[in-house]
This record gives sequence, structure tokens and C-alpha cells, in this order.
Amino acid sequence: MSLTISFDLEEKDLEHLHDVMKRAADAAEKAGAESVIRASRELLSSIRSRNLPAFIGDRLAKLELLTAMVEDDDWAIPPPEREHVLSALAYFGDPNDMIPDSVPGFGFLDDAVMIELVVNEMRPEIEAYEDFCQFRERPSQAGAGSREDYLAAKRMELHSRMRRRESRSGARDSSGIRFSLW
Repeated sequence: MSLTISFDLEEKDLEHLHDVMKRAADAAEKAGAESVIRASRELLSSIRSRNLPAFIGDRLAKLELLTAMVEDDDWAIPPPEREHVLSALAYFGDPNDMIPDSVPGFGFLDDAVMIELVVNEMRPEIEAYEDFCQFRERPSQAGAGSREDYLAAKRMELHSRMRRRESRSGARDSSGIRFSLW
């Protein structure tokens, strides 16, 4: 048996989450990218063996994808998006966030919600990165130059597509109103 729980985030709720993410961004900047990534990876590793609800486990897998985006030198994530991902990682890595991680069964619920918001807002970037990863798996085309040239051209194309999608869609709540965690 499964149970679906849904809730609406009103404008004041989104403003609160925006403030929380701003604090996480400030913490990420102070700690430095490597420290934030390391802390996130360590926490992910330590909680893999826990029996977490599927909703939370699914979001943690998305967090791993976000981490891979930041660490992937071939992808070279643009600075604004890199900062957004690092903010999400900093929030996740804070054991005393809105719901302390030590609360059994619910300690990562707020992390899962924030990850979902970040993933929703960064959908164009994530799709472009996933396409890049698939593209990278293919052998370079004959006459296309070096593998580095081949990847650079595809990266540029996908970054451009990512920007077009961002400008067309933006992050919107269920009423169609644009919001941003940053």
C-alpha cells in the first residue's frame, strides 16, 4: 500500500524557502566548493544503508546527479548554476536544518523537499547535463577533430539550449507564478 501526500506552498512559504536557500548559499560560499561537496558525499554515503522512505531516497539520487554536475570538468557547469547546486548541497549537508537529520523517519524530509524544488527549478540544466553524458559516451565523429573539440562543441550547444529553455519556462508554482529559490 502506498499513500500520497500533497501540500501547497503559498507565497509566504516560498519566501521562507528562498531565505533558507539564501542562508545555504552564504554557507556554501564561506565553506568553499570542495568542502561542501565532500560533506555532502560523506552524508550521502553514511545514510545509504538507512531504511529511508522511497520519496527521500529518490530525491537523494537526484542530489547525487547534481553533485556529479558540479564535479564534472568536461561539463564545466556555468558559475550561476554551480552556485545553485552548491547551495543545495550546503543545505543538505547541514544536519541541523529545518528538520534536524537526527529525527527518525522525518529528518531528511525537508532535505527532500528542497532537493525537489532545486531539481524542478534546474530542470533545463539537468536535462542538458544528462544529454551531455549520453553524448560523451558515443565515439567522436570521423573528421570532427579531437575528442576535446567534439565535447566542447556539444557542451556549448547544450549550454545554449539550456539557457533558451530557462528563459522560456522559468520556475513556476502550480498557479503559474514565477518563483526562484535564489
